[in-house]
Amino acid sequence: MNILNSIYKKAASNPRRIVLPESLDKRIIKAAAKVAQEKLAIPVLIGKRDKINKVSQDCSVSLSEVEIIDNNDAANFEEFAAFYYKNRKHRGVTIEDAREVMKDPLFYGAMLVAQGEADGFVAGAVTTSGKVAKSALHCIGVDDEIKTLSSSFIMMVPECVFGEGGVFVFADCGIVPDPTSQQLASIAVSSAEMLQKVFDIEPRVALLSYSTKGSARGASVDKVVQAVEIAKKMRPNFIIDGEMQADAAIVPEVSQMKSPDSCLKGKANVLVFPDLESGNISYKLVQRLSKARTVGPLLQGLKKSCSDLSRGCNVQAVIDAITITAVRN
Repeated sequence: MNILNSIYKKAASNPRRIVLPESLDKRIIKAAAKVAQEKLAIPVLIGKRDKINKVSQDCSVSLSEVEIIDNNDAANFEEFAAFYYKNRKHRGVTIEDAREVMKDPLFYGAMLVAQGEADGFVAGAVTTSGKVAKSALHCIGVDDEIKTLSSSFIMMVPECVFGEGGVFVFADCGIVPDPTSQQLASIAVSSAEMLQKVFDIEPRVALLSYSTKGSARGASVDKVVQAVEIAKKMRPNFIIDGEMQADAAIVPEVSQMKSPDSCLKGKANVLVFPDLESGNISYKLVQRLSKARTVGPLLQGLKKSCSDLSRGCNVQAVIDAITITAVRN
């Protein structure tokens, strides 16, 4: 899609150092080689060089332009272990525990980002979302203002007139099961800033519900109403509205009938779901039924950029995630 091509150009104009801890997965190896070849980012693989090179040979790709770090022999290993120990000793972590953690390429890679030696990391091809999120939380930490780790998907729906020419941000689809009003507001702000940062598009944020402007009642509706108020206080210059049904959020004609005074006018491009269940179901349905191209889950609300991957991802999905993680900096 043309809009994604613009992201590739943006990434190539200022290549960032992106860590790929899952260095023995063929999809990761192929994506790293392609990204380096096209100079979209500076990929960094973590692990044993001989094992990584063996996989690259099996894939018939060259890693001549890809950096490889063996975390177990790295000069900064002890420094990273000490930093992890300092941050986690209140949880009973010992220095020996910290050293064991840094032997894990995922946590070592996250620490490279935390210490400013890399700009972001991408993982999840063979690792659960829970472990990817844990490494980000323990090593990088949440943003002091946002205070909520969440995730979003960039959805690119072909031949779609809604959203931003078929481009949407869906959130949260991967992290927070039942967000509070404060967490929903933080998710809304993080998602809006994601769209703005990556695509230079003005975000128009709808907090979704089964109710539009009081058409139904319930505790979940009240939660969304409160979240809208909090989000507007957090970012008074953003276009944010809710509670709102999905059709009122994205279809101008329906918006005119159901919420004629809404600032969104049925043109939302950021959709914030009231819980993880609805968000996850919705993104998968849209992805499969419309053959949408998706990127994510992109982790947000952290001090530095990182992205999760679906374990069913293909090489192109990894390349997309690397590229978007790079331009978020």
